[in-house]
Amino acid sequence: MNKIFKTFKKIFLALMLVLIVLITSGYIYLYKIPKGPELTEVRTLKTKSDSFVMHAYKNSERKSIKVWTYKPENWKNRDRILFVMHGGGRNADDYLDAWKEISEKNNVLVIVPEFENKFSKYTTNDYQEGNLFTFFGSRNPKEEWAYQVIENIFDQIKKTNSITNENYNIFGHSAGGQFVHRMIMLMPEARIENAIAANAGFYTLPEEDLEYPYGLKNTPITDSSIKESFTKKLTILLGENDNDPNLETFRETELAMQQGKHRLERGSNFYKRANTMAKERLWNFNWEIDTIQNVGHNYREMSSQAINYIAN
Repeated sequence: MNKIFKTFKKIFLALMLVLIVLITSGYIYLYKIPKGPELTEVRTLKTKSDSFVMHAYKNSERKSIKVWTYKPENWKNRDRILFVMHGGGRNADDYLDAWKEISEKNNVLVIVPEFENKFSKYTTNDYQEGNLFTFFGSRNPKEEWAYQVIENIFDQIKKTNSITNENYNIFGHSAGGQFVHRMIMLMPEARIENAIAANAGFYTLPEEDLEYPYGLKNTPITDSSIKESFTKKLTILLGENDNDPNLETFRETELAMQQGKHRLERGSNFYKRANTMAKERLWNFNWEIDTIQNVGHNYREMSSQAINYIAN
């Protein structure tokens, strides 16, 4: 019996050692080793398609981010600026391509950050959930939130191109739609003029007893910040035919399914819950909801409509 116990103890200790090594290695790889593409030289944006790589965080060189841009020939300082947030495929170049013609036609400077991650199929916390928490559940400082990266990119572009715009617009589809509505809720102080969250897979409800990312529990959001979020201009943009839960990656956890059977229903329910909360508390509410007819989960078709929700 003692031999069996000793053998079991050795196996258990060996497994624990392997687990500790794996967790430690994973933590170092994810959060200590510098990540991202090689930095490019600092310069002004080229007309039409361009890209550059910058540090994602202001006070750390641990992470870099590639930023794709499209600058129309007639664009000048004080003209409109739009951030476009890609979907879960993290295909920023495809999203830029979808916006080129729209950009030229409407004279909008389009900026598409690429939140690259080799493990994006297995993790969503670093992008559409804002990087509030690490993969292991510990809190990240606000300076490393994905939403703060957008503000940093805006500052970088303003500085290197002598741009004096005080605000920008932002559009996101699918995972990008998740990103946009959470940014409005978690960082209402961001310099966003108009936000469009299109066809998000699921939402962060203004519920303090629900764990993030389904609700606000364990986040720094307060009644005061929710009230401020409701004053921002946010459009929940839905595709009439985005009602197929089998299309692409669709979260089917218990809390997600409570929001609705498909993206169309979840978007509608999210807006209703926020609107009801604002009415109950007599708060200003500048959010809107709209549905694009005969369109499903298609970022190109939704992009072509989203431009109509950006102020001239």
